Amino acid sequence: MRKITYLAVFEPIESGYSVYFPDLPGCVSYGESFEDALKQAAEALGLHIYGMEKDGDEVPEPSKTPLVDPDTSPGFIVSPVTAFPDLVRNELDNRAVKTNLTIPAWLKEMSEAQGVNYSKVLQTALMDYLGINQISKS
Repeated sequence: MRKITYLAVFEPIESGYSVYFPDLPGCVSYGESFEDALKQAAEALGLHIYGMEKDGDEVPEPSKTPLVDPDTSPGFIVSPVTAFPDLVRNELDNRAVKTNLTIPAWLKEMSEAQGVNYSKVLQTALMDYLGINQISKS
C-alpha cells in the first residue's frame, strides 16, 4: 500500500491550529487541538493528493526542508503528516452516488410491484454493458 508523507506547518491561532503544506499550495486544514489538527491534516493531504491525481496533475516530491511562509505566526510547529492515497482513492471511487434516470411509468409501476432494487439492477446492467465483472474499481 502506497504511503506518502509531507511536512506540514501547524500555526497556532486563537481557536486551535491552522495547517498548511508548503510543498502543496492550496492544501490547508485546521484543528481545535494539535491532535485534531494532525488528524484533519492527514485527511486534507489524502484528499488533496487524490484531487491532483484525478486531475492528472503531477504530485511533487516531498521536500526535506519546507519553505515556511514568513507571515506564519511565531510558535509554529513543523511535523510530518502521512496519508495513504490508495485507501482514499478506493473509498472515494467506490462511494455510492445518486443519479436520476427516466423510465416509462408502466415499467416503474411493474418494478415497484415486484420490489425491484433499482440501484442493484442499474449497477448490474451497467457493469454487464461495460464488460466489468467486479464490484470495486481499484
